[in-house]
Amino acid sequence: MTSTGNLKGLVLCGGRSTRMQQDKSTITYHGMPQWQYLAELLQHFLPEVYLSCRAGQSYPGWNRVITDSVEGAGPSAGLLSARAVAPATSWLVLACDLPLIGPRSIEHLLRHRQPEKAATAFISPFNNMPEPLIAIWEPEGLTQLEKDFGEGKTCPRKTLLNTNTAVLHNPFADEQFNANTPEEMHEALQQLR
Repeated sequence: MTSTGNLKGLVLCGGRSTRMQQDKSTITYHGMPQWQYLAELLQHFLPEVYLSCRAGQSYPGWNRVITDSVEGAGPSAGLLSARAVAPATSWLVLACDLPLIGPRSIEHLLRHRQPEKAATAFISPFNNMPEPLIAIWEPEGLTQLEKDFGEGKTCPRKTLLNTNTAVLHNPFADEQFNANTPEEMHEALQQLR
């Protein structure tokens, strides 16, 4: 497995969850809030795991929280806020809307990390594009994201498409399922049963 010395975990919880109609980070899929499940999952692999949130969110009992420094900028806000806290750090990022993600996918991502690239990301089985929110962002990739953001380009996927990104096929691609609506939440709960 690749060294994780300069790598921290980041769970992105700061979205508005408009389509879900409730905070996706607090949904219980695994007997605990989703933010806690993902943070504990990453803690099996990384010594430091942070939650990325927007102003007004709180996560009792978790003292590693990064509040978005940019309002309303989607997941880029969380990524760039983490970069501002630790500019020389690489971040293994998970979005909070991944109810099926498990240790197999994380281990595969870490094992095939290419730190000399801007990022290492899974290919999405749903649209065949790099998945920016199940990825390892190296400082180079975050620098490019910041540059893109300054030019009004706020989509992290487009940054991955236009940088030197290592793209991996996940043998456990079903774990990349996103739950963004109540219907998808129920589908995920059915799969987890």
